Amino acid sequence: MASVTASPHPKPESGPAARPGAARARKFRRRLRTRIVWSFVLLGFCLTVLFAFAAVQARQRVENQLVEDVMNRNLEESWRRFVSSGGTNTAAPVQQMKGYLYPVDILPRLAQEKPDWYKLKDGIHPFSGTDENGNPFSYRIGVRKTPTAWFYLTYDMGQVALGEVQFKRTLWGTVALFTLLSLIIGWWSASRVMSPVSELATRLRAYRGSSNPTQLGPLFPEDEVGELARALDDYSNRLTEVVQRDREFNADVSHELRTPLAVIRGATELLLGRPNLEPKIQARLLRIQRAEQACTDLIGSLLLLSRNERGQGNCNVARVTDQLLDSHRAQIGGKPLELVQEGNQDLVIDAPDAALSVALGNLIGNAVKYTQEGSVVVRVLEDAVEVIDSGPGLSEEDAAKLFNRGYRGTHAGHSQGGGIGLSIVSRLCELYGWQVNVRPGIERGVIATLRFRPAD
Repeated sequence: MASVTASPHPKPESGPAARPGAARARKFRRRLRTRIVWSFVLLGFCLTVLFAFAAVQARQRVENQLVEDVMNRNLEESWRRFVSSGGTNTAAPVQQMKGYLYPVDILPRLAQEKPDWYKLKDGIHPFSGTDENGNPFSYRIGVRKTPTAWFYLTYDMGQVALGEVQFKRTLWGTVALFTLLSLIIGWWSASRVMSPVSELATRLRAYRGSSNPTQLGPLFPEDEVGELARALDDYSNRLTEVVQRDREFNADVSHELRTPLAVIRGATELLLGRPNLEPKIQARLLRIQRAEQACTDLIGSLLLLSRNERGQGNCNVARVTDQLLDSHRAQIGGKPLELVQEGNQDLVIDAPDAALSVALGNLIGNAVKYTQEGSVVVRVLEDAVEVIDSGPGLSEEDAAKLFNRGYRGTHAGHSQGGGIGLSIVSRLCELYGWQVNVRPGIERGVIATLRFRPAD
């Protein structure tokens, strides 16, 4: 297919439109190797973060239990000393904690002052705030209230908080380290996993253009990649058989058709050489001769298309256009239709007459077929040919599907044809690097443009 943009292998602008999201999908599509690496990184990161979270929660829970257990034991120890000393022994620091004893005789003074910890009930309580200097503090306070005295035991949580911060920093460093290790392991694993696939792709690219590629299956081990290689071998063999049969069929058909065409050509030339031919007979013989030439050109072009080969030669565009218009003038019949050629008479392209005759002949033929009156103008430009008709025009649906094989426009009606003419034109454009475009005219009709590079 050809397009209106300049490219080595253009496609027609009026061909099937690309899917809207195809370009975006290609843009954001990641390589399989990258997806494997990211899978390892995400797995390592998620598992390490989950482990770090569990470790922090477990540490806090165990630490709280240990602190409360130690404080409860110290409260019991303070009460035991107080009882054994007959109420004279005050609460001394036990196991790096601070103990406070308030006998019952000073409780009225505490009731008047009512410090923050005064209303605390028996048990272990968290206590935090700021001191007179504005520095934050955090304590655990153990409370034991008896009829004879109140015992308070404080445990400074500052060192615990500092240790928790250091522990969390260590865990985050561990997360970063293990994520990096996951990246390295993922990269190494992806390289090992994708190495056979990359080798398979490299060998497939190396076989491009080869008529007898080496079998890939024996080159790979008995694993998934080897199974893929054997499947590709089987597909390649079946595809080669299909292509070979197609080429043989095209060659046989071309050979068998050229023989009767040669007989027709010889007979026509012999009959045209006879003197005193009636004008009607001469006109019919000339029409037969033009039809034979058109068939010969079409067979040659189709054979080259089947082989994906370009024909050699140079042709004058204006001369081929004049021949095509003369051929179509004899087929107009009684339609009030004028066929006109204008423009550049010296444009020469690097292609055989047969290829241009088939491509341009289909465009002119469609214009003549669907235009009932008016004119068909073939204008030769500096690097293109325009076929302008005054027919019924072109709908958007026709413009989008016109070059699809087998598609016939809304104005085709019961006319003859299988809808493959413009498909052949698009394939010829792809083969020779031309561009074809069909668009509605300014007021009515259709403008078909065949654009090519002039010969050097």
